[in-house]
Amino acid sequence: MSETIGFIGLGQLGLPLATNLLNAGYALRVYNRTASKAEALVAQGAHLASRPVDAVTSGGIVATIVWDDAALESVVMSHGFLEHLGPGGIHLSMSTVLPETAKKLAAIHAQHDCAYVEAPIFGRPEAAVARNLWIPFAGPQQAKERVRPLLSAMGGQGIFDFGEEVGAATLVKLVGNFLISSAGYSMREALSMAEKNGVDPQAVVDMLTQTLFPAPIYQSYGKRIAEKTAPFSQSKIPLKDVGLFKKTAQQVESPTPIASLLHDLLRSDEGRAY
Repeated sequence: MSETIGFIGLGQLGLPLATNLLNAGYALRVYNRTASKAEALVAQGAHLASRPVDAVTSGGIVATIVWDDAALESVVMSHGFLEHLGPGGIHLSMSTVLPETAKKLAAIHAQHDCAYVEAPIFGRPEAAVARNLWIPFAGPQQAKERVRPLLSAMGGQGIFDFGEEVGAATLVKLVGNFLISSAGYSMREALSMAEKNGVDPQAVVDMLTQTLFPAPIYQSYGKRIAEKTAPFSQSKIPLKDVGLFKKTAQQVESPTPIASLLHDLLRSDEGRAY
């Protein structure tokens, strides 16, 4: 590949995504706040940037996958980021944030004649390694066409276009994560009740995921819960994302009785696997 891609954020998901790009033949300039996390990529030929702006190529593409709204805004508003990206440049944002944050950042990018494309991903780190990700995306059409090959190279087995209105794909991500967290918490409660009544929870999962609930979330998380392994041990992700779902719903006065209960449960039960 002739184009050098900027990549900012090398956490549990960012690192395998960037690795997939390298394996697909893209040249990378990578930045991570903890520089040591980039060592494996540098060993494979990536260039390590010392600042976010140093990962940006004028008129090029830079992808970000950072923890939250504040971290994303910090990158975008860091010295020279937008000015260096400039006309024709594309910021491919893969973080899970509020739709209102995505819309605000899209407007700021437009002021600098560059495009903001949102593409939050569905999939755990092992799914990223296996290239089994599902990716909704939204943004200017020409920019989406330009980044679609990158999304495929990162591991997108399914890429879903939600139009040009930024915020739509982020909303889909919040809806999906709310449903995942709801399913996970419900399965933990149901399988605990089954086990305490002398019924093998693995047998329950095997039967239900082959009949009534033959879906990847029930199959993968049900197995982990039954085996008492920890899919989100010590993770703050469900609490963060259900909170974002609640806030987004409240802004349009959409009721959130289940999300509110789930958020309270996650807050009191933070760090335990469901």
